[in-house]
Amino acid sequence: MAEDKQHSSRASQLEPANLGSRLSLTARILFVNILPLALLGGGIFYIDSYRAQLLSERYKLARIEAQITAEALAGATRERQEALLIQIGKEQRMRLRMYDAEGLLWADSFLLDEPAFTFDQAESEDWSESFARILDRGVETIVSAEPVPDYVEPKSQLADQWPVLARARDEGVTQIELSRAPDRSPVITAAAPVGLNGATLMTTRNAVDITEAVRSARSTLGLGVLLALFGSTMLSLFLARTIVAPLKLLSNAAIRVRQGRDREVEVPRLPERRDEIGSLARTVSDMTAALRERIDGVESFAADVAHEIKNPLASLRSAIESLPRVEDPELRGKLLDIATHDVRRIDRLVTEISDASRIDAEMSRAVMERIDLAALVKAIVGSREDRSENLNHQIELSHRGWSAHVIGVAARLERVIENLLDNAVSFSPKGAPIDVAINNDGEHVVLTVSDCGPGIPDDAREKVFTRFHSVRPETEDFGNHSGLGLAIGRTIAEAHEGSLEAIDRPDGEAGACLQLTIPAAQ
Repeated sequence: MAEDKQHSSRASQLEPANLGSRLSLTARILFVNILPLALLGGGIFYIDSYRAQLLSERYKLARIEAQITAEALAGATRERQEALLIQIGKEQRMRLRMYDAEGLLWADSFLLDEPAFTFDQAESEDWSESFARILDRGVETIVSAEPVPDYVEPKSQLADQWPVLARARDEGVTQIELSRAPDRSPVITAAAPVGLNGATLMTTRNAVDITEAVRSARSTLGLGVLLALFGSTMLSLFLARTIVAPLKLLSNAAIRVRQGRDREVEVPRLPERRDEIGSLARTVSDMTAALRERIDGVESFAADVAHEIKNPLASLRSAIESLPRVEDPELRGKLLDIATHDVRRIDRLVTEISDASRIDAEMSRAVMERIDLAALVKAIVGSREDRSENLNHQIELSHRGWSAHVIGVAARLERVIENLLDNAVSFSPKGAPIDVAINNDGEHVVLTVSDCGPGIPDDAREKVFTRFHSVRPETEDFGNHSGLGLAIGRTIAEAHEGSLEAIDRPDGEAGACLQLTIPAAQ
């Protein structure tokens, strides 16, 4: 049960990541760029708070206007009151009505003169106004705005027919009421007592400017969001194209390379791209070229191995097939020697081939460390002397320049030095000295091994590093060398970012000189 709960927990944690990984890169770019704009677009619905703020300010203004007008009307003659009602109604675009103490209407600015405003009817609106009105309803529904009653003129003009007027008469203080015109614009009605004789003033204002301001702000914001959304979408698609298209191109090329159906598939290098995708394309192209080179090398190596093993196998088979038919003991002994020699030769070849095939893998996993190359060479020479592997050749070691410290794998560098010394010993005449020199110029540590043998012709100095290549005289030493030593040495040197090459002896004497160069440790 506990394992089920843990598995469920891990699954729930991984679910968002899996969901994101199922989306294409184009979809994710669009989502990331459009989401902020969508959130900004949501501000259209919150302009209702701007509308509420405008209404609150207009409430205060209506209250002050009603109180000031009531004070101006108090104590004035009827003629003066009517003149003030007409003047204030025209200037402030309001409708002003006066009621006496009995609640009867005795003065109306709209009846005394031309109306200062008229309500716009929904039937006469054009399509833009109708759309704005529909948008108002949608916004109010989304923000859950409080419902506002419609403005309706009562059939009777008695004060009791107006709730706001009735409250002002009962409480003796200014009252405010909000209603809605046919075009959904706010209608603010205020009622205030006039003097002390029970008269009451009622003002009515159609605050169309508030609706226009809110709709203008909403339209401006909506238009800006739409334009930004369009621009962001186009830029996102352009960005997705510049990213996704080359990635798909690289992916398709990589698939064709993996399938191996077209040997000449070229991974695009995108030289015109100087960004990370261009760098990725060139890296993938170089990696593919290196992979093909490695595959070709493996195929060539397999062919060389088959050829090299076939020769001793043929000799071994011939000796074994001849052995039953030979009765001469001396000849039988020679055949057994040949068979034993061929077995040892095959064993040596298999060992060398196995070592050569493991070098790249081992070097990729090996840990580099700081090594004193001079001390390593000295230890190898001394060990060879103890094992009598130098065959009475005097190895003269010299060291010039800085200390010979390098960064590398000691076991592999030891293999290179052993191969170079084995090569020098095998080609040097009996008793001839072998010179080993180490020099550090501050940037590279150079190790040279010089012998007194026949030397290496100029046209063969690269061939000696080819696998299974060996130019040796037909002596009793035949078959004791696999031809892999120098090839293995060059592979190890290149894995250390160095080189191994054949050069002329520095002193101009006859003989071969092999030079190992490795970057010096800083």
